[in-house]
Amino acid sequence: MASSTNRHFIFVLVTFIIIIRTSLSCGYSVDGGVPFLLKHVVITNKLVTREGVVLHCRNKGKDLGFKAILADESFNFRFHLNIRRTAVYTCTFSWPGNVKKFDIFRTDRDDNPKSTCGVCRECIWYISEPGPCRIKRDGGSPYCFSWAS
Repeated sequence: MASSTNRHFIFVLVTFIIIIRTSLSCGYSVDGGVPFLLKHVVITNKLVTREGVVLHCRNKGKDLGFKAILADESFNFRFHLNIRRTAVYTCTFSWPGNVKKFDIFRTDRDDNPKSTCGVCRECIWYISEPGPCRIKRDGGSPYCFSWAS
């Protein structure tokens, strides 16, 4: 019985590797739709008022704690997508007179080639008074959003 289970596991593993290698050789990116990929989120304080921001980010199973970032400073974290591709990291941003909330990473938005802003391996966010903006690495127009609260 154990031998049969081992053969099945090896078959599945080899099939997965062949699919990934074929995708790469055909010019497809493995950046979206593949579980366990490493994601890097960078959050930079770009408040016009130059106030410091206290942020608190977490997902269902992990609390990243409270971090204080001054004007033009950044906080970053890394994680691997889960197998079900349901990762959501929500952050609360506080600065004098304001408390705002935003999903800084959502798989359906940030790891989906069909979403408006596409896939990001390194998701770079600028935090400003009107709302957060995800910056494009190539220097194109950023994707800006309204605050959730």
